[in-house]
Amino acid sequence: MKDVLIIGAGPAGISASLYLARSGKANVTIAYYETSALSKATKIENYFGFAEALSGEELLENGRKGAERLGVTFIKTEILEISINADLRFEVTDTNGSKIYDAVLIAAGASRKNAAIPGIKEYEGKGISYCAVCDAFFHRNKAVAVIGNGEYAAHEANVLLNTASDVTILTDGKQLEADIPDRIKVNTNKINAIVGNGKISGVVFDNGETIDTDGIFIAIGTAGSSDLARKAGAATENGNIIVDENGMTTIPGLYAAGDCTGGVLQIATAVGEGAKAALGMIGFLK
Repeated sequence: MKDVLIIGAGPAGISASLYLARSGKANVTIAYYETSALSKATKIENYFGFAEALSGEELLENGRKGAERLGVTFIKTEILEISINADLRFEVTDTNGSKIYDAVLIAAGASRKNAAIPGIKEYEGKGISYCAVCDAFFHRNKAVAVIGNGEYAAHEANVLLNTASDVTILTDGKQLEADIPDRIKVNTNKINAIVGNGKISGVVFDNGETIDTDGIFIAIGTAGSSDLARKAGAATENGNIIVDENGMTTIPGLYAAGDCTGGVLQIATAVGEGAKAALGMIGFLK
C-alpha cells in the first residue's frame, strides 16, 4: 500500500479519492484548510443524478460520506510546501510538521488571495513574487518583505532567511497570527503603496513611514494550488497548473485536477478531472 495525499476537499479531490481508495493500492488522505467554493452554492440544478435541486454543501457532504465509507481520511490542516526528497518521494509540510507521500494530487481550487495595494499588479515580475523557494535566489544578500499575517507568511519569511540579508513581514494593518523568529522583523502598519522605478524600491505606509526593499513576496491567507505546484518545481501558466492527458504535472507523481488547471470551471468537469487524475495516479503507483 502506498501513501497518497490529496490537497483539497472539493469535487475534484473527493472524486479522485473514491477511485484511489477502491484501487486497493493506496492509503488515501485528504487535507483541507478552507471549505470548497462549492459550499457557497445555494441551489444546484445542472448536475447529473439529482431529480431535485440541492445545495453545494449537501453535495459535498454526500461526497465526503462516500469517501469516508471507503476508508479515506480527512484532516483539516494548512499545507505550506511540497518538496521532493532524495528518494524522489514527496515531503509535504503543514503547520504540524512534515510527512512523506508516494504521490500527491493538488485539487485545492484556483483562487489566489491578493491585496488591493497599488503597485502589486504593476510590479509583478519586477520585484513582486508569489514563491520564496522559487525566487529567493534573486534577492540574495538584500532586504525583502513578505505581505501576509499567518502561518504561510511565516513559512515564506523563514525560507527567505537563508538568502536575504533582511526579512520583514508586512501584515498590512492586520494582527499577526503566527510565531515569528527574532531574526524576522514585523511591521503591522497599513500599506499605502508599493513604489519603484521600473523595479520595486520600497513600501509607503498610510502613516507616512517608508521602508526600502528589493523584493516583496505575497503570502496572504493560505498557499493556493499554483503556489504549491511552483514550490515543488511544477510548471504553471497564467496561474493554472499545467497537466498532461492523465492529470500529471511536469513532476512525476505530482498530479492536479479541478479549477486549478483552468478550463471549464464546473462541478462535472472537476469530478471528471479528479477521476482521470486518480486513474493516472493508480498507474503511477503500480
